[in-house]
Amino acid sequence: MSIETRVPPTKITAIYVYEAPVRLWHWINAAAILTLCVTGYLIGSPLPTLSGEASDHFLLGYIRFTHFAAAYVFAVGFLVRIYWAIVGNEHARQLFRFPFWQKAYWKGLIQEARWYAFLEPRPRKYVGHNPLAQLAMFWFMTIGITFMIVTGFALYSEGAGPDSWQAALFGWVIPLFGQSMDVHTWHHMGMWAIIFFVMIHVYAAIREDIMSRQSMVSTMISGVRTFKDDDPD
Repeated sequence: MSIETRVPPTKITAIYVYEAPVRLWHWINAAAILTLCVTGYLIGSPLPTLSGEASDHFLLGYIRFTHFAAAYVFAVGFLVRIYWAIVGNEHARQLFRFPFWQKAYWKGLIQEARWYAFLEPRPRKYVGHNPLAQLAMFWFMTIGITFMIVTGFALYSEGAGPDSWQAALFGWVIPLFGQSMDVHTWHHMGMWAIIFFVMIHVYAAIREDIMSRQSMVSTMISGVRTFKDDDPD
């Protein structure tokens, strides 16, 4: 996060942080990621062959359709999220900012890393994302989502055909990586990276709700960050 969003040295009980579009995107995005990961795994590692005539079954077809539908929700939601980063409040823009040029940011990042490693007695207060969370969100969500959308539509363009808009916009990706199977591999690896991030993200959010000095999970429901003490820092 940018250092200027640190809590000022005054008594604070609660601050409205995340606007409704940000919270709605968060939960829709979470559902889309869950659907994409489950169906993506099944596409890469199909279920055993069903009994009977192959023409009687369309299981993998339904799995692929669900994957593609969730991918469109995922992509359109990300475009809406970019729009809201432009028109929303300062906290809506944190997802797309990585203030590596700020010395104070790196100092805060180290302090937060020490807190998560149980080397600090308590965390500092932040209205938006703390520096470590902002680092993870930028690289795993902003960069990661962009990578998955680009490689996903590149693979989709193979079935859509050379005259499709998917091929026109993303057809260059496959030659860039070498061949179709290379894009499949990187896209699949990206799925596992996102799964790893989600596991850490859920753990960190619940841990912070229990151990830190501010609300986390409820903030993404109500939009309000509640502070548990009146200390300024």
